[in-house]
Amino acid sequence: MVADSAVYLDANATTPVDPRVAEAMLAALTGLHGNPSSAHAAGRDARRAIEAARRDVARLIGADRPDEVVFTSGGSESNVTAIRAALAARPGRREVVTSTVEHASVHAALDRLAATDGIDIHRLPVDECGRLDLDAYRAALGPGTALVTLMTANNETGTLFPIADLVPAAHAAGALFHTDAVQAAGRVALSVAASGVDMASFSAHKLHGPKGVGALHVRAGKPFAGLIVGGRQEKGRRAGTENVPGIVGFGVAARVALADCHAQRIARLRDRLESGVVAALPGTRVLGDPQARLANTACLAFPGIDAEMMLHRLDRAGIAASSGSACATGEAAPSHVLAAMGLTHLAGSTIRFSLSRFNTDADIERLLVLLPAIAREARILETVA
Repeated sequence: MVADSAVYLDANATTPVDPRVAEAMLAALTGLHGNPSSAHAAGRDARRAIEAARRDVARLIGADRPDEVVFTSGGSESNVTAIRAALAARPGRREVVTSTVEHASVHAALDRLAATDGIDIHRLPVDECGRLDLDAYRAALGPGTALVTLMTANNETGTLFPIADLVPAAHAAGALFHTDAVQAAGRVALSVAASGVDMASFSAHKLHGPKGVGALHVRAGKPFAGLIVGGRQEKGRRAGTENVPGIVGFGVAARVALADCHAQRIARLRDRLESGVVAALPGTRVLGDPQARLANTACLAFPGIDAEMMLHRLDRAGIAASSGSACATGEAAPSHVLAAMGLTHLAGSTIRFSLSRFNTDADIERLLVLLPAIAREARILETVA
């Protein structure tokens, strides 16, 4: 039986849409019916709404100029576009530096380019906390490097990479730098201008906006070739009639997140969750960098417990969590993030709880009340010889 009131702790997969976002999107759906490329009044109204949202997103991410924001369908499209654009901008270079813990869209795009275009990929290792090997990073850069693509925050563990500290070495080698900042926007303070990145990816549904809309920041003056061609939308950088209601919703979500991201309160809830679980279930391991980590992410390993069984029982009790990236759901292989951290043996026993500003103390207390019994039910029984 599903509990009467659900507790949603899977914000790194997606977040509930903020009511203010939904209200603005409904108004756009019903009131902004013009094509933003049309010259008449209805088209101009839609265009003004898009440009207002562009300014809000630019402010959230700390861009120098609103026109550096290109609206896309989401983080995956932004990542793939950035990778292809960077390689097109550096035709004499055939190497890409990335990490072993990037999002599936980055890995898949690079693997395809390696197979079709002969691109060489340098995947940097991480330690057991998910921290990047900085010596390996510096050693991987060279005259053949076209692009460095490294995430700002890991979607499974919440570990943060020191992006601003990594950019200068990439630029010194003549490479462009892209960061997948999808999990970071609205959760940590960002300034793409100050960090020096050339491109950065974002997605509205990670910060209480709608699914199906994202953005790619492209620093002014950098050479750029769009992935989708055919029209002059987004200044020729991404063809296709814009998703006006989605973009409007993204703008409102960005404005709300910038006004108050609730990071301190969310961190307090996360810490209460982690300390309570460790106290109730000794042996539980908290994964990720203990210092440089998203405030909302608790990646917990329960040795000897079947995570999928626990997730099923949590779901029946009205608590939503996950075993890792939503983009990898259904795969039989263990988490590539945990494997890269040398923790493959814990992959089948790890659950990610990720919070949002809508979570409360009552949510955490409900989890802590239910979890010990659920863990006992999901414990893996040792086979007696």
